[in-house]
Amino acid sequence: MIITWHDLYTVMSAVVPLYVAMILAYGSVRWWAVITREQCAGINRFVAVFAVPLLSFKVISASDLYAMDLRFVAADALQKLLVLAALAVWSSRLAPARCRHIAGLDWSITLFSFSTLPNTLIMGIPLLVAMYGPHAGGLLVQLVVLQCIVWYPMLLFMLEFRAARLLIKGRIPVGGGVAAAVCPVDPDDGRQSAEVAPDVPFGAAGGERVKSEDSTVQEVMEAGTTTVKAKDGGSSTPPVCVMLRLILAMVWRRLIRNPNTYASVLGLTWSLIKFRFNLTMPAIVANSISILSNTGLGMAMFSLGLFMAMQPKIIACSNTVAAATMAVRFLLGPAVMTLASVAVGLRGTLLRIAIVQAAVPQGIVPFVFAKEYNLHAAIVCTGVIFGMLIGLPISLIYYISFGLL
Repeated sequence: MIITWHDLYTVMSAVVPLYVAMILAYGSVRWWAVITREQCAGINRFVAVFAVPLLSFKVISASDLYAMDLRFVAADALQKLLVLAALAVWSSRLAPARCRHIAGLDWSITLFSFSTLPNTLIMGIPLLVAMYGPHAGGLLVQLVVLQCIVWYPMLLFMLEFRAARLLIKGRIPVGGGVAAAVCPVDPDDGRQSAEVAPDVPFGAAGGERVKSEDSTVQEVMEAGTTTVKAKDGGSSTPPVCVMLRLILAMVWRRLIRNPNTYASVLGLTWSLIKFRFNLTMPAIVANSISILSNTGLGMAMFSLGLFMAMQPKIIACSNTVAAATMAVRFLLGPAVMTLASVAVGLRGTLLRIAIVQAAVPQGIVPFVFAKEYNLHAAIVCTGVIFGMLIGLPISLIYYISFGLL
């Protein structure tokens, strides 16, 4: 397939307006001072609670999930499983002594999010539709559904597991004669958790409350803790099953307080009903959703610009670490996706779509989680900001390179 100047212009005309919205937001805070930090928080709240969830609902509900491309979805799932397996082996067996500082659970979580969780909804769909047509958008919607109902909960599970393990090491007394055993937590205990919306910097700017992993897990332990005595009069740690229930309870609490969870589930449900029984949504409901969902894409990019402006600097970590994370995002992720796609039999345009979408800039959700759980937040922040700046030219390089093959 030969890439013409008209093809490039089509891609640029679809994607550059997204960057215009982002630059206007950045300038509104950094250059012109027409938006304050408090106003940034209000804009982010609107985007997180209304604009992006309704955009997610509109995109998912309009996609025929009965026509899901199982090979394409399998390639995406296989990529993530291959990365998880490689990180597990690296952390436990293969990491040399000089690299132990980047092995272990902490770096496994961070590298998993960098290599497998792109900004599919906000950046991926407009970019790939401009490159490969509406069919590519439908394929990416399927990945958005899986991100929301499978991969983000899995990321939360790994973070909660890490938080619970750190809490046991730091808070369970070693010689005190008693130990805390965590009981199931009532999700309606009235306590509040931070809400996040996929690919929106909610909680990352303007006075939003962000909790560390210790305070998050401690909240649950205080809500549902009992004291038990060890048989030998010494200390004991909670059994694995109890800690697993704690982790699952926290993941559930995050999900039920995330507006995008409801948007994804409702969108999935309506899509299945709509295409199964050939129904149409009542006009009054459809128009009520559209009037806000139509603002979702522009407001999400505007919110990303505010997020960038609120950070003290674009590169918040060392240049070496920043370069390494960009290599993971734009080289390792697409490389593993290539292997996974070939393994499941993707060829031609489908293979190109799979690879290019894997090279989309980093999603904002991993940063929100990283900051909430105090895990490499500066590194992930750099990945989000710097990745947005270089993501478009890198995607174009992939697109043009495939056109020359």
